[in-house]
Amino acid sequence: QVQLVESGGGLVQAGGSLRLSCTVSGSIFRFVTMGWDRQAPGKQRELVARITSTDGSTIYADSVKGRFTISRDSAKNTVYLEMNGLKPEDTAVYSCNAEDFKLHWGQGTQVTVSS
Repeated sequence: QVQLVESGGGLVQAGGSLRLSCTVSGSIFRFVTMGWDRQAPGKQRELVARITSTDGSTIYADSVKGRFTISRDSAKNTVYLEMNGLKPEDTAVYSCNAEDFKLHWGQGTQVTVSS
């Protein structure tokens, strides 16, 4: 059973920073991609960031480019999301995902940015 455990969410003032972490366990396969999605109330889930295992290349949603940075530590099976310059519109539940032969999801961690 693949398990993803997120941490690092919380309440922060606009302009502040948070660092999310996600540790993955239970898979005997290496993950092709790892990343973060988010879902705000009344909105569909959207891609925030992805990182590939082949070359470490990354993709970001246009709304977070220049503010968020995704990274991974393969030895720890952990993916991180550093979020800077947070805005109220970043408020959402952030969910970690990892893909081997299918996508696996964490439970999500709440990020709330106040005005």
